[in-house]
Amino acid sequence: MAALGLAYSLWVASVRGELEYRANFLIMVLMGIVYQCTGFVFIWVVLSHFQAIAGWTLGEVAFLYGLRLVMHALNALITGGLYSIEWQVRDGDFDRYLVRPTPPLLQLLCQRVHISVFGDLLGGLALFVAASSLVAVDWTASALLYLALAIVGGALIEMALRVLFSALAFRSLSANAFMLLLDTVFSNFSNYPLKIFGSVLEFLLTFGVPLAFMAYFPAAVLLGRTSELQVNPLFAYAAPLAGLVWLFVALRVFHREMRHYQSSGN
Repeated sequence: MAALGLAYSLWVASVRGELEYRANFLIMVLMGIVYQCTGFVFIWVVLSHFQAIAGWTLGEVAFLYGLRLVMHALNALITGGLYSIEWQVRDGDFDRYLVRPTPPLLQLLCQRVHISVFGDLLGGLALFVAASSLVAVDWTASALLYLALAIVGGALIEMALRVLFSALAFRSLSANAFMLLLDTVFSNFSNYPLKIFGSVLEFLLTFGVPLAFMAYFPAAVLLGRTSELQVNPLFAYAAPLAGLVWLFVALRVFHREMRHYQSSGN
């Protein structure tokens, strides 16, 4: 608990440091909102011509898109520092994390907050709230609880995948290219109902790279569309648990791979 408290203090200090430059903070937040809105405008243009994608209306796709964006933003608020691990390992700067009382991974996670993710979060929340008025969701207490757990679970899945890919730096001294590839996969596939990509790719994006558990399954549950899923609906209802499973695996792999780290002096 002491390590978590220290990590939180480091994260807050990073945010405060960014807030010292208020104009830059506002510009980066605005850029984050504009970037995400641009992505959804493309979907809106497509649906304005075809009315639906795989039976999903504009409101339902917006619901999925907004839900996924909120999950992404919550993850990005924590994992921005992982993009520096490649250079930390190459230059031997990772040494300093090893001699501090806080676990190295926690230090990496809390060292940098990319301000544009606040724009992602605001844009995602606005889109999700607006889309919720366009779809028929029975917001019972159980549905709200499932939504909260699904958001946390989805954020943990993306966090787990980033941790897994960042661990490649300890062996190959390269991780950013793989993490950028992961971002591309997220952008291209996670904002749409996966059934549009065909059964083979849908299976791979469910049990290979677990994108389906992030937003698609939770959206299908909340929108009452579980009958169209390729897998048993129980997988969709249990989607929030996938985040814990993948994070456990990612942490084990990261700490195992960290044993291969060699200081620049070795």
